[in-house]
Amino acid sequence: MNSCNENEKKDCGCIYDILKKILLLQKQDFDNESYSGCDKPYLGPVCTSVCYNTRPIQLYNCCTGNAWSFPYTINDVTTNTSVFRIEALDECCCTCRLLYLDPTTNQYVGTNDFATIDLGCVGAIKCLQDTFIDLC
Repeated sequence: MNSCNENEKKDCGCIYDILKKILLLQKQDFDNESYSGCDKPYLGPVCTSVCYNTRPIQLYNCCTGNAWSFPYTINDVTTNTSVFRIEALDECCCTCRLLYLDPTTNQYVGTNDFATIDLGCVGAIKCLQDTFIDLC
């Protein structure tokens, strides 16, 4: 795992703002502003959708341009994922639930593994298609 050194860290403002909006959306605590892309103020294809609770994201390292990736273990098999669900924000850090794509359903599944990422080392965010994640 690569990280930025202190001289290469960026201000986390714009990434933080987008992640905050996504976190509020996932908690169903949003306003009626009109946005598109990552800032879209509702989950799903239309604003009346109630079957979505997650906007999966990928975060990219500001130094290498590579997607942040972390290991998780399911059924005694360990592999890596670069897809996350934002769970919490604390100043310039975000805590993410690791997600994986279930090959039998082609749907994202939440793990019980989490990663905390310094947003000062994140250069880009990619939002994936909204989905429902069973959080039980």
